[in-house]
Amino acid sequence: MLEDTGKRAWLPGWFWPSFAFPGSLWLVALFVIPFYVLLSVAFGTLNPIFLTPEPVFNPLHWQFHSFSSVVGQIFTSGSVYQAGFVRTIVYVAVATALCLLIGYPVAYFLARHAGRFKTVFLVGILAPFFISYMMRMLAWISLLQVDGYVNRILLDLHVIGEPVAWLEGRPSTVIFGLTYGYVPFMILPLYATLDRIDTALLEASRDLGLGQIRTFLHTTLPLSRQAILAGCVIVSLPMFGDYYTQSLLAATRNTAMIGNLIVNSIQSSLVAEGASLVVILLILLIFPIIFYLRSTRRAQEVLGG
Repeated sequence: MLEDTGKRAWLPGWFWPSFAFPGSLWLVALFVIPFYVLLSVAFGTLNPIFLTPEPVFNPLHWQFHSFSSVVGQIFTSGSVYQAGFVRTIVYVAVATALCLLIGYPVAYFLARHAGRFKTVFLVGILAPFFISYMMRMLAWISLLQVDGYVNRILLDLHVIGEPVAWLEGRPSTVIFGLTYGYVPFMILPLYATLDRIDTALLEASRDLGLGQIRTFLHTTLPLSRQAILAGCVIVSLPMFGDYYTQSLLAATRNTAMIGNLIVNSIQSSLVAEGASLVVILLILLIFPIIFYLRSTRRAQEVLGG
């Protein structure tokens, strides 16, 4: 022990913290600086002739007219921005709930009943990540056509009486696309937690007279609560900024999400409004992130205590 202490005594105090320098530099270059430019655009001015945004990099000279206008439209009944935010919250909530309903049984099966085929199932779940998200959505476009295989199968099973136009601006199609695209992100953290639960706890629960269902409700489910919260956060955050899914599977105004409104604003030269929407979306997402961090810290304190 003394010899090991002597070997490390010569290292300066900044040695180990310096290992974080490359990552910190990367974060500053690719997040902090671009985000500050975004704020400079959102709180900047407009060119009086060309009506193009002019970023203002001095915070003392920031103007909030454009930002206040966008916030006012969000709280104006019937406005495009309010409809987009409400629609996005509903889509994300339903899709996240579906991801949990689908992902939890799959993760439970992998952790408890997959046996020697566990690796095979995990590879099957991870395999879609090796294919572009856009390519997978394009494949679903082919399947969801009026004469596609989805309608053919449903007609053969007599679930529907006539082909359904799935790609003509149906909210259910957008929710389905979000669920399909992000459900693996729900399965993985759930599986990682369920697989680490000591089987001795489950056996002790059964020995005390609890059946399988009550053991799940009173032991497994509480122990996986943090994984459920983590999965919901991991899944829902990227959904809020998603715009590919709606663009590919619906592409109609009545299904536009926040991400689509941001893209449309930038493409129509309303860059300042698009930047303001990004800032508002960030403010909206800060609250679930803070709740998750506080919940995680509280759980660690309970386990540590």
